[in-house]
Amino acid sequence: MSGRDYYQVLGVQKGATKDEIKNAYRKLALQFHPDRNKTPEAEERFKEISEAYAVLSDEEKRRQYDSYGREGVYQRYSQEDIFRGTDFGEFFRGSGFGGFNDVFAQFFGGGAAQRSTRGEDLGYRLQVNLGDLVEKSSKEIEVSREEVCTDCDGTGAERGTTRQKCATCGGLGQVQRVQSAGFTRLVRVMECDRCHGRGYIVESPCPHCGGEGVAQRTRRITISIPAGADDGLTLRLRGEGNVGQNGTPPGDLYVELSVAPHPLFTREGSDVVFRAKITAVDAMLGTDLKVPTLYGDVKLSIPHGTQPGERFPIRNKGLPKPGHWGRGNEYVDVSVEVPKNLSGAQKELLKRFREGA
Repeated sequence: MSGRDYYQVLGVQKGATKDEIKNAYRKLALQFHPDRNKTPEAEERFKEISEAYAVLSDEEKRRQYDSYGREGVYQRYSQEDIFRGTDFGEFFRGSGFGGFNDVFAQFFGGGAAQRSTRGEDLGYRLQVNLGDLVEKSSKEIEVSREEVCTDCDGTGAERGTTRQKCATCGGLGQVQRVQSAGFTRLVRVMECDRCHGRGYIVESPCPHCGGEGVAQRTRRITISIPAGADDGLTLRLRGEGNVGQNGTPPGDLYVELSVAPHPLFTREGSDVVFRAKITAVDAMLGTDLKVPTLYGDVKLSIPHGTQPGERFPIRNKGLPKPGHWGRGNEYVDVSVEVPKNLSGAQKELLKRFREGA
């Protein structure tokens, strides 16, 4: 596209009415439709005026264009969204031209089905540790994906050669098969056998990509990991999947987080649990413990008379709560160790303790 002002493209004033814009487009579209105008520049001119009409005929897109220009329109809408809802077909009914699908074929090199094609999505499983979730962090991963072949710039043709429009389907990638039965005519749209739906033929394939126009590349991608992320959380990275065909958008990369088991802590949502062992004497008399947390060691006072299985909280030493302020807690579960091998003196002391209890 030339990047010219849309109003200039259609030859109308900025304050033109919808009817004036429609009439201007109709006149230019009939003049430059590639089926009618065989000059080399007609196809590009037709794309340009159709893009201008798709924006200016829609009130919301027109307001976006008037305020922010072409860049504002393309930041808000995808290429497909820009043309969605625009009834190009009304200008060609009864004129000898194709309808809606033919117009999009001029834009995207294929029929309506091909227009919506995008690159394949990819998946990746990333293992992280609890320590990675204490605050927002990032990790680099290596992803093997299909990208535009740099040797042929995605054309699939060997350098110095070009690919040719398929003569069988006229570059649409689809052909029509008509079957008649009495007064009934059945029209079937099928993938072109010669170009296999591409719309073009490569006589001299690129030796690097074999004529596919794409090649496998390994890329390093930085993944932003949210603080306190849950195990199994899937992150979507738009446009980091395989490249699309014929200029369509690439797919996305979906990264699933897998939180590895921690040697000290068990996770319970945003809380973590640490299991501490104390002796029976400490449970009876009380003691102070040095307890590890995700943020360093802290002192925890165990009161006298503590029972096996009691749980003591350490506030705000858990993981950040996704979407909320603050952090979870760390809980210390106490287990009491009972000695197995007592000396005679120890047994005597315990007997005297039992008798006096």
